[in-house]
Amino acid sequence: MKITVDVSEKDLKDIIRFSGERKKGPAIAKFLTSELMLRRRRELVDEVMEGKVRVDFPHWEKMQALDRQNPWSK
Repeated sequence: MKITVDVSEKDLKDIIRFSGERKKGPAIAKFLTSELMLRRRRELVDEVMEGKVRVDFPHWEKMQALDRQNPWSK
């Protein structure tokens, strides 16, 4: 989807620099994609920290015990 946005020259230079792209369109698209990914990660982390999402590691205790027995055999 194509849209028109107003971006200052200073911000556009930073977007191009941070995205690593040379052209304006791909730079904005790449920057937007990476920013969305970071915000989604932050949202997931917040949900985990608040206890809304639970992450189970069923073999965690078993692996921890193996690491304590012989930590250098990996």
